[in-house]
Amino acid sequence: MRGIDLSAAGWRKSSYSNSDGGECIEVSDDFAAVVPVRDSKIPHGPVLVFPAAGWSTFVAAVQRGRLID
Repeated sequence: MRGIDLSAAGWRKSSYSNSDGGECIEVSDDFAAVVPVRDSKIPHGPVLVFPAAGWSTFVAAVQRGRLID
């Protein structure tokens, strides 16, 4: 996934992020094939990049409660 320019990416915070600024992730919807994810508290820190299909599968599993302990 190297070579993706994220400098102009638009980021949105997860709707599940808490209001006190902790436990927040942001994702960018600006790329068709991949979904970059970062820690909102460290906006210039590392970014994880997931294939879009894999991210969709993950989000659907979370919504269905399949990843809860």
